[in-house]
Amino acid sequence: MSEKFYALLLRLYPAQFREDYGEEALRLFRDRFEDERGFLPRLRLWFDLICDFTVSIPREYLRPASPRAAARTSAVYPGLYVIELEPLRFSALLSGGVVTVFAVGIVYAALISQAQAIGAKKYSGGLAGDGNKPGIHERARLNSDSGSRAGASAGALSSGTDTSANANLEGAPKNANAVVAKGARLDDAERQRVIAAASIELRKHYVNRDAAPLIADALLMHERRGDYDNVTDAVAFAGLVTRQMREISADQHLSLDYFDEPFAEQQPRTPAEEMAQYRTLMKQQNCTFEKVEILPGNTGYLKINSFPDVAVCEGKAVAAMKTLNHADAVIFDLRDNRGGEPKMVQRMAAYLFDHPEYWYNPRENTTERSWTKSPVPGNLLADKPVYILTSSQTFSGAEQFCYDLKMLKRATLIGETTAGASHAGVFHRIDDHFGIGIPEVKAINPYSENDWTGVGVEPDVKVKSSDALGTAEKLALAKLFRPGA
Repeated sequence: MSEKFYALLLRLYPAQFREDYGEEALRLFRDRFEDERGFLPRLRLWFDLICDFTVSIPREYLRPASPRAAARTSAVYPGLYVIELEPLRFSALLSGGVVTVFAVGIVYAALISQAQAIGAKKYSGGLAGDGNKPGIHERARLNSDSGSRAGASAGALSSGTDTSANANLEGAPKNANAVVAKGARLDDAERQRVIAAASIELRKHYVNRDAAPLIADALLMHERRGDYDNVTDAVAFAGLVTRQMREISADQHLSLDYFDEPFAEQQPRTPAEEMAQYRTLMKQQNCTFEKVEILPGNTGYLKINSFPDVAVCEGKAVAAMKTLNHADAVIFDLRDNRGGEPKMVQRMAAYLFDHPEYWYNPRENTTERSWTKSPVPGNLLADKPVYILTSSQTFSGAEQFCYDLKMLKRATLIGETTAGASHAGVFHRIDDHFGIGIPEVKAINPYSENDWTGVGVEPDVKVKSSDALGTAEKLALAKLFRPGA
């Protein structure tokens, strides 16, 4: 829609200008519009464009067409032309006036809309300081560190969509897709009820049985001492309780979550309905396998924007890896990958080993399923160099792929530090607006005490995400053609 409107505005320019520069202008607009994500950046983009229209349209009508035409016909030598100024034409004044009125209207409407949004009551995940904005998720069971099937498909549709902690909580409600803002006002009775219920849930479910009563007792003590009396905003209350639980436990997966929309308004769907919708979406998105090709130097390249459900998309995964099977090096592009199903993360990793390898997943206890199903019959990639492209938008399950392979020293990460989403809790409803995320399993992390939660995965080679592919190609070629390699 935005591109069509921009193309319509280009028609205000003279025909000669559109013929010379129209396609290039549209291409630049597409690139800039993709880079400017979010309301304010895109508002700023449109403001800049309107200002440019206002200045440049009259200027183009002042330019005689003949010098430009003559310059184009010069086959060998460049030309220099001096264009004498002429009085403004009526058409230029009219178009400039129309653009100015339109620009003022756009800015005014945008400011009014933003003011209404700020004043409205919105959702809070109780995670102040995470830097993660909430996103859409549609399944009641989110069975990976990376979220749900719907989380994967949301990433496929829009790489700019972020996901909050509770979007990765098993059993979290489906309507947590608003922007963090001020919450409802709480009274003493409501705060007491939430604290009492949270304490009960902690004692029942928290995986650290020694710490559970300590955290629960501390929350009750804060409530009795009146430490919450001045905290009347629901968002601030959720954030405060979350910080207090984490200070005691040092567990970044614990969270008290507040939702503006009451849970009772959700319209649950059957698993069959969810699966049917998911299959349709994955078919439209080619299972989020955006591109697979062989680059110069026989380097394989796979851009995948989520890790979809193996039950639906295994065929696409197998076909992609078969295309890369005879490559001398492989590049996985996860710069726009928003996570997905842990089984697909593990399935893709299996191609990179010639033996079963322990695969750390913060959401699952260690079992016989915690090892990759390696070797994969007919696979030739187990000993080939692997490069992974990352960005600040690399999220959740994609971070698991990066983290495990980096810790196993099986891949070189190139790009930016990832988002830092590794939430492993189960959501327990307290009332229509509050719930608590509680880790209920203890996965074994053989690599380090902490995983990527809140800090992200650091790349081995830090470059801008836009430069990551070029850097990876150079590194791959240097390694492949190095003497003795």
